[in-house]
Amino acid sequence: MAIPTDRPSKPLSSIQKTCRILASMTDPRHVRLTDIAESAGLDVSTTLRILKELEHQSFVERDPVSKQYVLGPQVYAMHHAMVAGLDLRAEARPSLIRLSRKFGDTAILSMPAGWESVCIDLCFGDYPIRANYLHVGSRRPLGVGAGSLALLVAMKNSEQQAVLPLIHARMAKRYPLYSQAYLDEQLQRARACGYSMLLDVVIQKMGGLGIPVKGPDGQPIAALSIAALSERISSRERELAEALKEEVHAIERAWLP
Repeated sequence: MAIPTDRPSKPLSSIQKTCRILASMTDPRHVRLTDIAESAGLDVSTTLRILKELEHQSFVERDPVSKQYVLGPQVYAMHHAMVAGLDLRAEARPSLIRLSRKFGDTAILSMPAGWESVCIDLCFGDYPIRANYLHVGSRRPLGVGAGSLALLVAMKNSEQQAVLPLIHARMAKRYPLYSQAYLDEQLQRARACGYSMLLDVVIQKMGGLGIPVKGPDGQPIAALSIAALSERISSRERELAEALKEEVHAIERAWLP
């Protein structure tokens, strides 16, 4: 973040100086005292005094060996509080509209809920054959459907291991064609590709492609996906993946610095 370095005619207040220092530290290159002071447009002694107080209040941390400064837990707590106040559905709605208009198929926003995925919003395209088996409030085990598979892939390994037994038990009853071995295969493929794609699994001749939306901590908080006829997914796989990645980045910018 660029910080004005020209000295204003009116002296800066303590709060303004503190804000300049914190803003300069959002750039990972500014970790040394001299770098932070130069970026903030302040002298070194003033910067050091403020950094010491910020460290005391847990807004900044200093490595005793390297003597480098990083943002502290209080900043991240404030960031999480800000993200928690965002309306994810409202943030993602423009992306759903753009995707459905561009490709003519159903764009879906889903969220994790324990070992399940819940559809919280969708937007239909103008192609006559739609994925009309989904509606807002629909629930599926994680891994069943492109969006829910994207959520499962992005989870921590410890969380995956906790939910997989529940998922396997549910799949054996409701999705007999979707074996445990096939799920493992799709998880590996999704990790390698950076997106999930399922064809003819939930509904014959229907498929989908999905990408997770990650929160500030890097963990999945939602998934954006497109559902359509399998042939419409496979024939445009790369194009769909790139468009979904762009829209996911657009959503995540709401909470990125």
